[in-house]
Amino acid sequence: MKYLFLICVEAPGNEPGADSVAAAGGPMPVENWVSEMDARGARLDGNRVRPASDATTVRVRNGEVVVFDGPYAETKEQIAGFDIIEAANLDEAIEIASKHEMAWMGMVDVRPYWTE
Repeated sequence: MKYLFLICVEAPGNEPGADSVAAAGGPMPVENWVSEMDARGARLDGNRVRPASDATTVRVRNGEVVVFDGPYAETKEQIAGFDIIEAANLDEAIEIASKHEMAWMGMVDVRPYWTE
């Protein structure tokens, strides 16, 4: 089953301290996670995205295209990248996400692909 990981970072000042992350066993660096998941055949694609300040939001209202600069919502977390994962089930997807550095420093939103 395919899963989309939305890799999110905390807004500056809200991220956990490096000491608390290290004390909990610390994550593997992102580069190591990518290498491990690529070798495992679990990671199908992924990349970083530009910051929310570079976002453009497009909506159509009453037939008119409305364009906004910046993120579509003000939140404490911002999307920093994505990964597409192939996993046997949600448990395996969670195990893969838990090894990602941003699960320790931000968050990984795990979403299964829509299936009919």
